Amino acid sequence: MFLRLLCLCAAGLSHPSCDLCQELGPTPGRGAGGGVCPRRFSHSWEPAPGRLPTLQTVRYGSKAVTRHRRVMHFQRQKLMAVTEYIPPKPAIHPACLPSPPSPPQEETGLIRLLRREIAAVFQDNRMIAVCQNVALSAEDKLLMRHQLRKHKILMKVFPNQVLKPFLEDSKYQNLLPLFVGHNILLVSEEPKVKEMVRILRTVPFLPLLGGCIDDTILSRQGFINYSKLPSLPLVQGELVGGLTHLTTQTHSLLQHQPLQLTTLLDQYIREQREKDSVVSASGKPDPPDPVPDS
Repeated sequence: MFLRLLCLCAAGLSHPSCDLCQELGPTPGRGAGGGVCPRRFSHSWEPAPGRLPTLQTVRYGSKAVTRHRRVMHFQRQKLMAVTEYIPPKPAIHPACLPSPPSPPQEETGLIRLLRREIAAVFQDNRMIAVCQNVALSAEDKLLMRHQLRKHKILMKVFPNQVLKPFLEDSKYQNLLPLFVGHNILLVSEEPKVKEMVRILRTVPFLPLLGGCIDDTILSRQGFINYSKLPSLPLVQGELVGGLTHLTTQTHSLLQHQPLQLTTLLDQYIREQREKDSVVSASGKPDPPDPVPDS
Protein backbone atom coordinates (compact mmCIF):
# COMPACT_ATOMS: atom_id res chain seq x y z
CA MET A 1 0.00 0.00 0.00
CA PHE A 2 2.81 2.35 0.90
CA LEU A 3 4.53 1.61 -2.41
CA ARG A 4 1.34 2.44 -4.26
CA LEU A 5 1.08 5.79 -2.46
CA LEU A 6 4.66 6.56 -3.33
CA CYS A 7 3.98 5.80 -6.97
CA LEU A 8 0.89 8.08 -6.95
CA CYS A 9 2.77 10.91 -5.30
CA ALA A 10 5.64 10.47 -7.75
CA ALA A 11 3.11 10.79 -10.59
CA GLY A 12 1.75 14.06 -9.13
CA LEU A 13 -1.60 12.61 -8.05
CA SER A 14 -3.27 12.74 -4.66
CA HIS A 15 -4.99 9.81 -3.15
CA PRO A 16 -7.93 10.05 -0.77
CA SER A 17 -6.42 7.45 1.55
CA CYS A 18 -3.14 9.37 1.90
CA ASP A 19 -3.20 11.26 5.22
CA LEU A 20 -0.67 13.82 4.03
CA CYS A 21 -2.67 14.61 0.86
CA GLN A 22 -5.87 14.97 2.88
CA GLU A 23 -4.22 17.42 5.29
CA LEU A 24 -2.57 19.57 2.61
CA GLY A 25 -5.36 19.34 0.10
CA PRO A 26 -5.18 18.87 -3.68
CA THR A 27 -2.07 19.65 -5.62
CA PRO A 28 -2.07 23.27 -6.84
CA GLY A 29 -2.19 23.85 -10.55
CA ARG A 30 -3.96 20.64 -11.47
CA GLY A 31 -6.66 20.34 -8.85
CA ALA A 32 -7.45 17.08 -7.26
CA GLY A 33 -6.55 14.98 -10.22
CA GLY A 34 -3.90 16.78 -12.23
CA GLY A 35 -0.65 18.68 -12.10
CA VAL A 36 2.62 17.72 -10.61
CA CYS A 37 2.49 17.25 -6.91
CA PRO A 38 5.15 19.41 -5.26
CA ARG A 39 5.14 16.98 -2.35
CA ARG A 40 6.05 13.93 -4.44
CA PHE A 41 9.62 13.81 -3.15
CA SER A 42 9.10 15.64 0.08
CA HIS A 43 7.12 12.91 1.83
CA SER A 44 7.93 9.85 -0.29
CA TRP A 45 10.84 8.84 2.00
CA GLU A 46 9.45 10.19 5.22
CA PRO A 47 6.92 7.88 6.87
CA ALA A 48 4.20 9.18 9.10
CA PRO A 49 5.10 9.78 12.74
CA GLY A 50 5.03 6.55 14.73
CA ARG A 51 5.29 4.38 11.63
CA LEU A 52 8.20 2.52 10.17
CA PRO A 53 8.77 2.28 6.44
CA THR A 54 7.71 -1.00 4.90
CA LEU A 55 10.64 -1.00 2.46
CA GLN A 56 14.11 0.22 3.28
CA THR A 57 17.25 0.25 1.20
CA VAL A 58 20.23 -1.33 2.96
CA ARG A 59 23.72 -0.80 1.59
CA TYR A 60 26.02 -3.79 1.92
CA GLY A 61 29.71 -3.02 2.25
CA SER A 62 32.56 -5.09 0.78
CA LYS A 63 33.65 -8.12 2.81
CA ALA A 64 37.19 -8.57 4.08
CA VAL A 65 39.38 -11.03 2.20
CA THR A 66 40.32 -13.81 4.66
CA ARG A 67 42.18 -16.14 2.32
CA HIS A 68 45.58 -15.01 3.56
CA ARG A 69 46.72 -14.69 7.12
CA ARG A 70 46.64 -11.22 8.49
CA VAL A 71 50.11 -9.84 9.17
CA MET A 72 50.75 -9.25 12.85
CA HIS A 73 51.76 -5.75 13.88
CA PHE A 74 55.48 -5.36 14.38
CA GLN A 75 55.07 -4.26 18.00
CA ARG A 76 53.00 -7.34 18.71
CA GLN A 77 55.61 -9.43 16.94
CA LYS A 78 58.29 -8.02 19.25
CA LEU A 79 56.11 -8.65 22.28
CA MET A 80 55.41 -12.25 21.24
CA ALA A 81 59.11 -12.87 20.56
CA VAL A 82 60.10 -11.50 23.98
CA THR A 83 57.41 -13.39 25.88
CA GLU A 84 57.90 -16.71 24.04
CA TYR A 85 58.15 -19.69 26.41
CA ILE A 86 61.45 -21.55 26.24
CA PRO A 87 61.15 -24.93 27.97
CA PRO A 88 64.15 -26.09 30.02
CA LYS A 89 66.35 -28.75 28.48
CA PRO A 90 66.09 -32.18 30.16
CA ALA A 91 69.14 -33.43 32.02
CA ILE A 92 68.97 -36.77 30.15
CA HIS A 93 68.15 -37.00 26.48
CA PRO A 94 64.80 -38.73 25.92
CA ALA A 95 66.45 -41.18 23.52
CA CYS A 96 68.69 -42.41 26.36
CA LEU A 97 65.77 -43.14 28.68
CA PRO A 98 64.28 -46.64 28.74
CA SER A 99 61.11 -47.02 26.76
CA PRO A 100 57.96 -47.12 28.85
CA PRO A 101 56.53 -50.59 29.35
CA SER A 102 53.83 -51.46 26.91
CA PRO A 103 50.46 -52.22 28.46
CA PRO A 104 49.70 -55.94 28.64
CA GLN A 105 47.50 -57.12 25.82
CA GLU A 106 44.49 -59.18 26.69
CA GLU A 107 44.27 -62.55 24.97
CA THR A 108 41.34 -62.85 22.66
CA GLY A 109 39.40 -66.00 21.99
CA LEU A 110 41.12 -66.41 18.61
CA ILE A 111 44.60 -66.34 20.19
CA ARG A 112 43.61 -68.95 22.78
CA LEU A 113 42.16 -71.16 20.03
CA LEU A 114 45.34 -70.88 17.93
CA ARG A 115 47.51 -71.66 20.95
CA ARG A 116 45.55 -74.83 21.69
CA GLU A 117 45.80 -75.88 18.04
CA ILE A 118 49.58 -75.30 18.02
CA ALA A 119 49.99 -77.37 21.19
CA ALA A 120 47.96 -80.20 19.63
CA VAL A 121 50.06 -80.09 16.44
CA PHE A 122 53.37 -80.40 18.31
CA GLN A 123 52.01 -83.10 20.61
CA ASP A 124 50.24 -85.39 18.12
CA ASN A 125 52.75 -85.37 15.24
CA ARG A 126 56.14 -87.04 15.12
CA MET A 127 57.44 -85.13 12.09
CA ILE A 128 57.37 -81.31 11.96
CA ALA A 129 59.12 -79.59 9.05
CA VAL A 130 59.49 -75.80 8.65
CA CYS A 131 59.41 -74.26 5.15
CA GLN A 132 59.61 -70.67 3.95
CA ASN A 133 56.20 -69.41 2.83
CA VAL A 134 56.93 -67.89 -0.57
CA ALA A 135 54.43 -66.24 -2.88
CA LEU A 136 52.88 -69.34 -4.42
CA SER A 137 49.87 -69.10 -6.66
CA ALA A 138 46.62 -70.48 -5.33
CA GLU A 139 46.66 -73.29 -7.91
CA ASP A 140 50.22 -74.42 -7.07
CA LYS A 141 49.53 -74.29 -3.34
CA LEU A 142 46.34 -76.33 -3.74
CA LEU A 143 48.15 -78.92 -5.89
CA MET A 144 51.00 -79.27 -3.40
CA ARG A 145 48.55 -79.53 -0.50
CA HIS A 146 46.72 -82.32 -2.35
CA GLN A 147 49.96 -84.23 -3.06
CA LEU A 148 51.04 -83.99 0.57
CA ARG A 149 47.64 -85.07 1.84
CA LYS A 150 47.93 -88.30 -0.18
CA HIS A 151 50.76 -89.31 2.17
CA LYS A 152 48.93 -87.97 5.27
CA ILE A 153 51.14 -84.89 5.48
CA LEU A 154 49.23 -81.76 6.48
CA MET A 155 50.12 -78.14 5.79
CA LYS A 156 49.65 -75.71 8.70
CA VAL A 157 50.10 -71.91 8.82
CA PHE A 158 50.20 -70.01 12.14
CA PRO A 159 51.06 -66.34 12.90
CA ASN A 160 54.48 -65.82 14.46
CA GLN A 161 53.12 -63.62 17.25
CA VAL A 162 51.27 -66.69 18.56
CA LEU A 163 53.78 -69.41 17.58
CA LYS A 164 56.94 -67.83 19.02
CA PRO A 165 55.62 -67.40 22.61
CA PHE A 166 54.59 -71.06 22.57
CA LEU A 167 58.05 -72.20 21.40
CA GLU A 168 59.81 -70.06 24.02
CA ASP A 169 58.03 -71.89 26.83
CA SER A 170 58.39 -75.40 25.37
CA LYS A 171 61.16 -77.89 24.62
CA TYR A 172 61.18 -76.75 20.99
CA GLN A 173 62.79 -73.38 21.73
CA ASN A 174 65.81 -74.25 19.55
CA LEU A 175 63.50 -74.03 16.53
CA LEU A 176 62.98 -70.28 17.06
CA PRO A 177 65.73 -69.18 14.58
CA LEU A 178 63.80 -70.91 11.78
CA PHE A 179 60.69 -68.77 12.22
CA VAL A 180 61.65 -65.56 10.41
CA GLY A 181 58.98 -64.02 8.22
CA HIS A 182 56.17 -66.19 6.90
CA ASN A 183 56.53 -69.93 7.45
CA ILE A 184 54.63 -73.14 6.65
CA LEU A 185 54.57 -76.23 8.87
CA LEU A 186 54.44 -79.68 7.25
CA VAL A 187 53.34 -82.17 9.90
CA SER A 188 52.50 -85.87 9.92
CA GLU A 189 51.85 -88.51 12.54
CA GLU A 190 54.50 -90.78 10.99
CA PRO A 191 57.88 -89.58 9.67
CA LYS A 192 57.14 -89.54 5.92
CA VAL A 193 60.41 -87.78 5.13
CA LYS A 194 61.14 -89.49 1.82
CA GLU A 195 57.75 -88.58 0.35
CA MET A 196 57.95 -85.01 1.65
CA VAL A 197 61.44 -84.40 0.21
CA ARG A 198 60.38 -85.91 -3.13
CA ILE A 199 57.39 -83.54 -3.35
CA LEU A 200 59.41 -80.49 -2.26
CA ARG A 201 61.97 -81.17 -5.00
CA THR A 202 59.23 -80.49 -7.55
CA VAL A 203 58.78 -77.03 -5.96
CA PRO A 204 62.35 -75.65 -5.85
CA PHE A 205 61.25 -72.16 -4.78
CA LEU A 206 59.74 -73.54 -1.53
CA PRO A 207 62.88 -74.02 0.60
CA LEU A 208 63.00 -76.47 3.49
CA LEU A 209 64.60 -74.82 6.53
CA GLY A 210 64.61 -77.64 9.07
CA GLY A 211 62.43 -79.22 11.72
CA CYS A 212 62.29 -82.09 14.16
CA ILE A 213 61.51 -85.81 14.04
CA ASP A 214 60.68 -87.64 17.27
CA ASP A 215 61.82 -84.60 19.32
CA THR A 216 65.17 -84.58 17.48
CA ILE A 217 66.03 -81.33 15.71
CA LEU A 218 67.30 -81.76 12.15
CA SER A 219 68.58 -79.32 9.58
CA ARG A 220 67.75 -79.37 5.89
CA GLN A 221 70.66 -81.70 5.17
CA GLY A 222 69.58 -83.86 8.09
CA PHE A 223 66.15 -84.32 6.49
CA ILE A 224 67.78 -85.24 3.17
CA ASN A 225 70.05 -87.80 4.86
CA TYR A 226 67.08 -89.20 6.76
CA SER A 227 65.17 -89.63 3.51
CA LYS A 228 68.01 -91.77 2.10
CA LEU A 229 67.69 -94.30 4.90
CA PRO A 230 65.97 -97.60 4.03
CA SER A 231 62.39 -98.13 4.99
CA LEU A 232 61.43 -99.59 8.33
CA PRO A 233 60.20 -102.98 6.98
CA LEU A 234 63.47 -103.43 5.09
CA VAL A 235 65.51 -102.61 8.18
CA GLN A 236 63.38 -104.96 10.23
CA GLY A 237 63.95 -107.74 7.67
CA GLU A 238 67.70 -107.14 7.72
CA LEU A 239 67.67 -107.19 11.50
CA VAL A 240 65.71 -110.44 11.62
CA GLY A 241 68.06 -111.97 9.03
CA GLY A 242 71.10 -110.91 11.02
CA LEU A 243 69.69 -112.29 14.25
CA THR A 244 68.77 -115.57 12.54
CA HIS A 245 72.28 -115.87 11.10
CA LEU A 246 73.82 -115.28 14.50
CA THR A 247 71.51 -117.85 16.05
CA THR A 248 72.41 -120.40 13.38
CA GLN A 249 76.10 -119.69 13.79
CA THR A 250 75.83 -120.04 17.56
CA HIS A 251 74.00 -123.33 17.15
CA SER A 252 76.67 -124.64 14.79
CA LEU A 253 79.43 -123.59 17.17
CA LEU A 254 77.71 -125.35 20.02
CA GLN A 255 77.27 -128.50 17.93
CA HIS A 256 80.87 -128.52 16.62
CA GLN A 257 82.61 -129.94 19.72
CA PRO A 258 80.14 -132.79 20.38
CA LEU A 259 80.20 -133.77 16.72
CA GLN A 260 83.99 -133.78 16.68
CA LEU A 261 84.09 -135.85 19.86
CA THR A 262 81.59 -138.31 18.43
CA THR A 263 83.66 -138.62 15.24
CA LEU A 264 86.82 -139.32 17.19
CA LEU A 265 85.10 -141.93 19.33
CA ASP A 266 83.72 -143.67 16.26
CA GLN A 267 87.19 -143.73 14.71
CA TYR A 268 88.68 -145.12 17.90
CA ILE A 269 86.05 -147.86 18.08
CA ARG A 270 86.76 -148.86 14.45
CA GLU A 271 90.48 -149.03 15.14
CA GLN A 272 89.89 -151.21 18.20
CA ARG A 273 87.70 -153.57 16.23
CA GLU A 274 90.34 -153.86 13.52
CA LYS A 275 92.99 -154.69 16.14
CA ASP A 276 90.77 -157.31 17.76
CA SER A 277 90.15 -158.94 14.43
CA VAL A 278 93.93 -159.08 13.69
CA VAL A 279 94.69 -160.63 17.14
CA SER A 280 92.03 -163.29 16.74
CA ALA A 281 93.48 -164.23 13.34
CA SER A 282 97.18 -164.56 14.49
CA GLY A 283 96.54 -165.90 18.02
CA LYS A 284 99.18 -163.62 19.65
CA PRO A 285 98.15 -160.41 21.26
CA ASP A 286 100.11 -157.33 20.46
CA PRO A 287 102.39 -155.94 23.18
CA PRO A 288 100.68 -153.23 25.16
CA ASP A 289 101.59 -149.71 24.45
CA PRO A 290 104.18 -148.23 26.80
CA VAL A 291 102.69 -145.96 29.41
CA PRO A 292 104.29 -142.56 29.19
CA ASP A 293 105.93 -141.14 32.31
CA SER A 294 103.82 -138.55 33.95
